[in-house]
Formats: sequence, structure tokens, C-alpha cells
Amino acid sequence: MRALLAALLLAAACSGAPAGAVDAAADSPRRDRAAGEGAAGDLRLDLALTDLARGEVLADRPRPREAGPDAPPFCPSGSWCSALYPPGWTPTQPADAKGRVLQDYSHAGYQRGEKPIPTPAGPVVDVVKDHGADPTASQDSTAAIQAAIDAVAAKQGGVVQIPAGSYRVDGTLSVVASGTVIRGAGASLSALRFTKHDGMSNSAHLRLAGKVVRGPDHLLAQDGLARSHVVELASLGALKVGDEVALGWIVTPDFVAEHGMTGVWNATFLGQWKPIFRRTIVAIDPVLKRVTLDVPLRYPAKIRDKASLRVESGYLRECGVEQLALANAVAWDKAWSQDQVAVLELSEVADGWVRDVHSTTTPHATGFTASDKTPYHLQSGGIRVQGSKRVTILASSMRTAQNRGSGGNGYLFELRSSSELLVKDCVARDGRHNFIQNWDFGLSGCVLTGLDSAGSAMVTLVLGVPVPVPGRCEYHHSLAMANLVDDSLLDDGWEAKNRGTESSGAGHTATAGVFWNLRGAGLLLSKQYGWGYVIGTAPTLTLDTALDLLAGVGTAPEDYVEGAGQGATLFPKSLYQHQLARRLGSP
Repeated sequence: MRALLAALLLAAACSGAPAGAVDAAADSPRRDRAAGEGAAGDLRLDLALTDLARGEVLADRPRPREAGPDAPPFCPSGSWCSALYPPGWTPTQPADAKGRVLQDYSHAGYQRGEKPIPTPAGPVVDVVKDHGADPTASQDSTAAIQAAIDAVAAKQGGVVQIPAGSYRVDGTLSVVASGTVIRGAGASLSALRFTKHDGMSNSAHLRLAGKVVRGPDHLLAQDGLARSHVVELASLGALKVGDEVALGWIVTPDFVAEHGMTGVWNATFLGQWKPIFRRTIVAIDPVLKRVTLDVPLRYPAKIRDKASLRVESGYLRECGVEQLALANAVAWDKAWSQDQVAVLELSEVADGWVRDVHSTTTPHATGFTASDKTPYHLQSGGIRVQGSKRVTILASSMRTAQNRGSGGNGYLFELRSSSELLVKDCVARDGRHNFIQNWDFGLSGCVLTGLDSAGSAMVTLVLGVPVPVPGRCEYHHSLAMANLVDDSLLDDGWEAKNRGTESSGAGHTATAGVFWNLRGAGLLLSKQYGWGYVIGTAPTLTLDTALDLLAGVGTAPEDYVEGAGQGATLFPKSLYQHQLARRLGSP
């Protein structure tokens, strides 16, 4: 028996070519701080015991580096590797006896990570030289900047150049043409300071927006399987290779009951077809009526729920905002009179980006009293992405919201109903929920890596005085599927749980999500529907996966935990980076 146990453990030894270093955002302290965190303490190379009857590896001890020719490149000396990420891991890796398996997160971001974010060279329209914008903020530059955006649209793409300066924008700006890039001279040099507040609820000051339309249903003939690229249809119709499609289904009473959400996912969602996965057709078998998609499914798609493909068009493409500072803080009472005001929104965008964009102070901001001299940056929200796919937010920071109250306020990086988004090396400070998934079904396959988050707090006004209660980043609504939070510093924390009837019936907020190599002084609460995964944490991070009678109701089994307190020696440091390198064949 002992020989058999040793053989099984050796077969589970971890591997994978080392990933390249992840560059942090310029103003992020996470790398310096992380160096002193997560020391594992006792790193004795005790063998993890295996209960062969249950097929379960005890999760709280690192496994040793095994001797042999494969050991050095796969699991370096002094490191440990996850039992769910073994040597030769592939995206079709079989699940273990309990159905636990890690998905492939390498498709997230601009062009699925297969191409770098471009730096378009032109044509260039200068908002000052060509349209008379005022770089001293003495006059309103809304019309001038919008005219420059429209001029680039007329040229069928190019760069809207924002030279060094401070620009007062009393209105809102809108990008609706593909190929438009708004570029400053650098976030420390070029700033757009927005002043509009009335009528801004559920809107944004700078908005990049497509207009997606979808065709009729192509019903699945068999259930679509999680981690499969292939679906079988009842009829192909006019589908062709290259078509963009949404794979979705109806929120049926059976779907709701399956997840224990009867009375929770009710009138707000019941009977509606939801786009769950946004994909492109890469192959068609006309005989078997099988369609191959560019990115695998993240969750089962059932014919019971009328799962189908719908051809879609109208995404805004190849658009970006970069090297720019943004602010929209105003008078305190005006900020609290509106809800969910984002400074930047990307809606129905494909292959877009936000790069080196940072919130900043503005002279238009005031505090809750004359003595409140807090350097506010934002009225409420920061960057919001919704209804989109393959968007990257890179090396950016959002800070210091005025309105962090109920009603959806204070969300600094907000992701909604989108596929394969990448948020990388970003910093958030002093929002309500600094990084958040919000509202409706259909957020899946997204990666948040290299985060640095602190200061999340929910604020309630008591007799006009703001009273903060510590908060956390979180999955907020409606079964976010198979997303990854990776290699990050969380001094506030993260929650994935059953929120019940909160927020108009949020219910189970996450399933099959992975928390990988997390540090910080916050609370990590992982109570996901079905399996969730926590692999590698720092000793300073408090972990809660208990199946309690509140946040844990209906979330059994208890989420998989491996290497609690020992994230400092986890290999690889970034699951996303390592999987991407493997898929692209890079060292």
C-alpha cells in the first residue's frame, strides 16, 4: 500500500515551464510589499497524505520537489505545485474523482493574448491644434474633444491626441466608431476633468459603445459540456466559419431550481434568454452538425433550458484609451444625488483596451464638510466594462470615490456580463468594492491578475455624516462562471458566496472560480456554488470556506483549498501567465 501511495504521489508531481515575470503597474507597491509576505514558516517537505478511498489530497501541506529528470523545469527546488495543475497539464485534463479540475484561462484579454496591444500611429487628430480644446481648463472643451473623436471616425480610425494639459469637460464624450484610440501624453501630463453630475445616474462621462444585434436561435441538439469547444446543433442554418456568436440559454424554472434559487432568481431574470458565452466559430462539421468555437464553454449548456447560438454583430472594435488621467469628482452632495456614475465605460466592445489610465484629483471636488480635504477623484464609479469580450485593462489605477453608498456606487473596476476580460497590474484604493463583478448572468472566463487593492468600504450617511464599514472586492451577482483572481495583493479581501435576495436577487454569485496565489491582510471568503478553488494563500490572508447558514447556504461541497498559508512557494506564481505561455508555446 505504501509503495502504491508513493507511486501515486510521484505521478501527481507538478510541472510546467516557468512563466515570465509580470510587470506591476508603475504606482503599485504590491511587488515590494509581497517580498516580505507569505513566508511559509515550516517548509518541511512532508508528503501530503492521500486518502485513496476518497481520492482526496489533504490540501494544507506543500508537496516536495520530486527527484528525476522532469523535476527542475517543472517544480523548482523549494516550491510546491498544485495537485490540479500537474506535469503535462492540458485544457482537457480529466477531473479528479470528485469532479475537481482547473480550466484554461489563457484566452483572456485583447486578441485572446495572441497579439500585443497595438500602438496605432495614425491618422492623428490633435484636440488642441485641430479643434481648439483648452489645455488650461479655463473653458469647457467638450465640443472640441468630441469634434476630434468624430473627425477620427470620419477617417475610419486613428488617434485622438490629448496633449499635455488639464481639460475641463462639462459634458460627456462618446466613441461609437471602431478603430478610435484616445491617447494622452501620459497620465501625469494629460487629464480630462469632468464636471457634469445631474442626470448622470447609470451613465459614464467617457463612453466607448458598440450596438450589438443578434439573430435567431440555433438550438443545441445535445447538452454543451464545460471545457468543450464543440457544440452539436439541431440545424446549422446559414452559420459559417468566422461568425461571431453568443451561446446562451433561458433562465428557466428548472435552471433556477437546480441551483436552489427558487424565489431568488425570480421575476428579474425568469424566462429571459441570456448571452452567457461570447465566441467565434472556427470550424463546422456539416454532416454531424457540430460547431467548433474559439474558446471553450465554461459551464454546461443544457437543451432543457433551450440553449442556443445566436449570430451577433455590432461590436465596437480595436478601440482604446491610454496614457491619460481622468477625474469626475464634484460637490459632495451632487455626487450623492446620483447612482452608478462611471468615469469610463466600455460597452459592447471586442478587442479593446484601457492602458495606463489613472484617476486623479480635480478642483471641482468637495468633501462632506468644509474641513474634509480628502483628494477625491471620482463621483462614484471608475472603469466599467459590460456586454464585451476580449478587453484588456492594463497598468491602470482608480481611487477615492465620494459616493460609496448603496445603489451600486463606489465600484472602481466593474465587470458585467462579458467574456474573457483581462484586468492586469491594476491598483484600486478606497472604493466600496474596488474590483467587482456586477449585475446579471454571463460573466465568464475573466482573469484579474497582479491586483493591488486596499480600502474598500461601504459608506452609510448617518445624519449626513458618512460612516464607513470595511468592505471587500467581490463577485456580486448571478453565478459568475469560471473566473480567475491570480497573483494579487488584497488588503481588503474578496468574497464569492450566496448573497440570497440582496441586490434584487443576487443569489449564488460565483461557481468554478479560482483564487490562485493571493496575499495581503484581507479576508478571502470562498463559498461558491459547486466547486470553487483556493490554491496558495499568504499566512496574513484570512480564509473562510465554511458552509455556514448564511453565505454558505446551498454552496456544498466546501470549496477546494490547497496550500493555505504557503502561497509564497507556490509554482507557478501566476496561473494565467503560465497557461498562456503553454498555449502559445513560449518558454
